[in-house]
Amino acid sequence: MSPGNPDLIALGVTLKLAGLTTLILLLVGTPLAWWLSRTRWRYRFLIEAVVALPLVLPPTVLGFYLLIALGPHGPIGGMMESLGAQPLAFTFTGLVIGSVFYSMPFVIQPLQGAFTAIGKRPMEVAATLRASPLDRFLTVAVPLARPGFVTAAVLGFAHTVGEFGVVLMIGGNIPGQTQVLSIAIYDHVETLEYTHAHWLSGGLLLLSFLLLMLVYGLNRRFTVVQP
Repeated sequence: MSPGNPDLIALGVTLKLAGLTTLILLLVGTPLAWWLSRTRWRYRFLIEAVVALPLVLPPTVLGFYLLIALGPHGPIGGMMESLGAQPLAFTFTGLVIGSVFYSMPFVIQPLQGAFTAIGKRPMEVAATLRASPLDRFLTVAVPLARPGFVTAAVLGFAHTVGEFGVVLMIGGNIPGQTQVLSIAIYDHVETLEYTHAHWLSGGLLLLSFLLLMLVYGLNRRFTVVQP
């Protein structure tokens, strides 16, 4: 395909979106997952419910409310407009925000599970060696939670690549800016270009399968130390 091919451009937008979303979720989700795995707050389940909400909420519903919030008449979009900036709806930045919310459970839940599986004993041993809380987290918790990080990164990336409802609602279908592969497939089907749709769909199917193989293959090499 030539560099000006719309499908190749959509692929670039998709990979950029998935990469940024995964990076943001790992940076933001790691401390949140650690807190969820350690806190004794009795209302922790409220935060866990918010994190898991995209698993059961229809993507169009989440996309609709994000569109309202980020649009020119919404609280965030209106504030951006009052500051002289462009509202975030129908922009690539808006896509990133929507993708972060939609892929959140696929990153935070594996991390929380990995941190929980570590148990208290390794951290207590590190504390007796006078390691600071940050040192204990970076040198003990993070290495022991490697399988969780692998799973979170791969699932977050793959889930973002396959998004449709949220990105269509909040980003529209602007070639070169907000058009991702899932929307490009829909466009090809609408115009009866089934050959193009087959190529893109088959590529995403193969990518999804390879990413899942990567998760299961790498996790077999890691052993989480049990308390």
